[in-house]
Amino acid sequence: MPLGLRSKKKDRSRETSKLVESEAVAPAPPSAAAAPSASASRLQFHTQLAHGSPTGRVGGFGSARELYAKIAEAFSIDPAEIMFCTLNTHKVDMDKLLGAQIGLEDFIFAHIKGQRKEVEILKTDDVLGLTITDNGTGCPFIKRIKEGSLMDRAKIICVGDHIETINGKSVSDCRHYEVAKMLKDLEKGRMFKLELIEPMKAFEKLEPRSKGGTLPEAKISRGRETLRLRTKGPATVEQMPTEVEEKAIKKVDELLETYMGIRDIELAATMVEAGRDKKNPDEFAVALDETLGDFAFPDEFVFDVWGAIGDAKQGRL
Repeated sequence: MPLGLRSKKKDRSRETSKLVESEAVAPAPPSAAAAPSASASRLQFHTQLAHGSPTGRVGGFGSARELYAKIAEAFSIDPAEIMFCTLNTHKVDMDKLLGAQIGLEDFIFAHIKGQRKEVEILKTDDVLGLTITDNGTGCPFIKRIKEGSLMDRAKIICVGDHIETINGKSVSDCRHYEVAKMLKDLEKGRMFKLELIEPMKAFEKLEPRSKGGTLPEAKISRGRETLRLRTKGPATVEQMPTEVEEKAIKKVDELLETYMGIRDIELAATMVEAGRDKKNPDEFAVALDETLGDFAFPDEFVFDVWGAIGDAKQGRL
């Protein structure tokens, strides 16, 4: 790691780098700069509730929050009931989660809150074996359960479950990295309690318990136009990531799990995009700090991400 990594960070108030909070609060009043582009605003997507419903149409959204509001309006439900969306499948398939990219021909399935459940677990291992993600609108949920782990042995816990409380403390509206840290910080040798909500299932479509996708199985479609949702700025119609960018994004997503216990393709894509025109890790660290400062990524993680981007460009991934 070169000396001086992050030494070129610009001084700024926390209010100037609120990507995380901007995902968790209502958007600012619409303006010409914040509205979806004209071509994006005309797009229409087919959608259904994953447990079964008529087909609806949604359009005119520029963020995940706006999309969830449009789906809720189409089916006369509260937006807070939507846990996550999958593309082109009604199944709880973590490889098909809706992220920052929606193909122009993709069919959106919305998974809504179903049965509540509680579980008490004795923390016998330092590592629980859960990977957490969230929908960007206040719903952290389980993306992966490591086979043979402590959580894998608690059969009531499933991929797709929303973590509502930890030891009675509500974690709804917390970001995935906050929930992952709370779970990691639980005292070993003590009991802890989780309150969970599973996705609603149709009786005739009950699926077996899933461990969730692994990195090699995750797919990012490419070679066709897509709607890119952005936390800041308008949604845009653009090409899917190149093969090189796709490999870098997958590797960064893996690093996020290793360092933070989360999986987030959208976050990984944002980090790869930030490093696209940077010449060294110092410049890259400054770019990350300007857009993702609230994550407080450690220097060694930033350096590894920079290395992954370089490896992808050089064909080493």
